[in-house]
Amino acid sequence: MADLDSSRVYDCADVPALDFDPFLRESLSRAPVSRIRVPHGDGDCWLVTRYDDVRFVTSDPRFSRDILGRSAPRMTRHTIPLDRAVSYADPPEHARVRAVVAPAFSQRAVDRLRGPAQALLDRLIHDLEGAGPPADLVQYVISPFPLEIIGEVLGVPAADRPLWREWTQVIFTRVHDEAAAARVKRVKESARDYFRALAALRRVAPRDDLMSAMAAAVAAGRIDEDELLALATLLQLNGWHAVRNNAANMVYALLTHEGLADRLRERPSLVPQAVEELLRWVPHKHAIGQPRVATEDVEVGGVLIRAGEFVYVSYVAANRDERVYDDPDRIDFERRGPQHVAFGHGPHYCVAPMLARMEAELLLSNLVTRFPRLRLAVPADEVSWQTDVVIRGPVGLPVAW
Repeated sequence: MADLDSSRVYDCADVPALDFDPFLRESLSRAPVSRIRVPHGDGDCWLVTRYDDVRFVTSDPRFSRDILGRSAPRMTRHTIPLDRAVSYADPPEHARVRAVVAPAFSQRAVDRLRGPAQALLDRLIHDLEGAGPPADLVQYVISPFPLEIIGEVLGVPAADRPLWREWTQVIFTRVHDEAAAARVKRVKESARDYFRALAALRRVAPRDDLMSAMAAAVAAGRIDEDELLALATLLQLNGWHAVRNNAANMVYALLTHEGLADRLRERPSLVPQAVEELLRWVPHKHAIGQPRVATEDVEVGGVLIRAGEFVYVSYVAANRDERVYDDPDRIDFERRGPQHVAFGHGPHYCVAPMLARMEAELLLSNLVTRFPRLRLAVPADEVSWQTDVVIRGPVGLPVAW
């Protein structure tokens, strides 16, 4: 068993397009459990990258997500979730809070959403066609699609959804100075105030939406108001930002890897498998999410992590582990093997994977069948990419058909 003392600096630099992060690649091959130093916070932390080790850390109760009040090494100058977010809770408190929103994202609930989601997509594609080629696929379809869906689920009025898009972009951008950090703080306070007012409205006049269900849960004592505000904010943020960028990344991959889109046109039944493979392959996150803290000494991958030390895992790296996936850098829609960890693992597994899958399946199937000649309207290296964001994605996708 090793006990490593040296650390490497991980500056989380933006990586071009959908290139795999070279720091993560080196970590996978040479130092799968290693000490690193990240841009913010105090001291070193551990980075775990291999598939089996990532699954071990994320499911072992000796690694806690309850880090509030601790000076943890951080990837960003600010923390993204609100302080009472479910992502900071350990079982059984985590399960208590999660149970309030889980029914809204069950398979049955998602199946009910499929028809309205298709109708929304039809309208968005009609607008795209009306704009005529070339047109920005992100602007007309990929961005508004998840924004409208998560807004409907939560009960955010349609007129307010563009504001949430702006707030989300601010919160999910890495900041480098005090002025930017202060702006993030103001936006997070505005988000809390917004959902506090919406919850109060739903208590008086409930509707068939998730905000009404959460307000009722507060009244019943299942969660408190701070937990409601953190939950609602996290769902709204991730329900747009993560899906928007992942979907844009998937479409970019289809349009820049010869034969992939044609494969789906020839065999539409492959779309669900294609979505799973793209979830595995797309290196969607810049850097590495939220840390855990070891509550006692634990051996991981032959390395001793001591009580009180902070640990990050990389799901992106785990999905490219060549010990688990044959030729992991290749996109293979008929790949066989273990389930990817794009949605996480263990108690903090994503709360809405079935919704994200449904949105991606509808988007890809509609685009490849309704636009048999869909292509980028500019060379691939001229597509602009967002910088300093938590989840990678193109600014836009100019397309022709």
